[in-house]
Amino acid sequence: MFDDLRDLYQEVIFDHNRNPRNFRIIENADKKVEGFNPLCGDRLTLYLQMSGDVIVDASFQGSGCAISTASVSLMTEIVKGKTEQEAEELFKKFHEMTTGKDQDFNLEAVGKLAVLAGVREYPARVKCATLAWHTLDAAIKNEQQAISTE
Repeated sequence: MFDDLRDLYQEVIFDHNRNPRNFRIIENADKKVEGFNPLCGDRLTLYLQMSGDVIVDASFQGSGCAISTASVSLMTEIVKGKTEQEAEELFKKFHEMTTGKDQDFNLEAVGKLAVLAGVREYPARVKCATLAWHTLDAAIKNEQQAISTE
């Protein structure tokens, strides 16, 4: 059973890597922040289109490893329609899932993002999975400086 679930998670990650969702530039984005992971070479630019405090569109450009690309692809799908506060809560849950030691973490709390839960077993890959989320956090906080995982 666990092997089937792991295979499904791997397939979702591979699918988002091969066919990333929202891989485009939002021309008149309200928020634009760059993120970089020097350890792996992942580099992305995150674009957000806002209506008040609601994220109405999210996209990215860049290149990275499969985990980084899958993470940003999933993230841009999930944050659309969320308020900045809801996106911040998702960031906190995602960060707890990928870096926490709590083996009883409620994966249902993060929905589709649960496919990336396994990265916590590989500390070097945690930065790949969280780069997009740290970049989103910076965008929500209106930080203009590029984000680095180092």
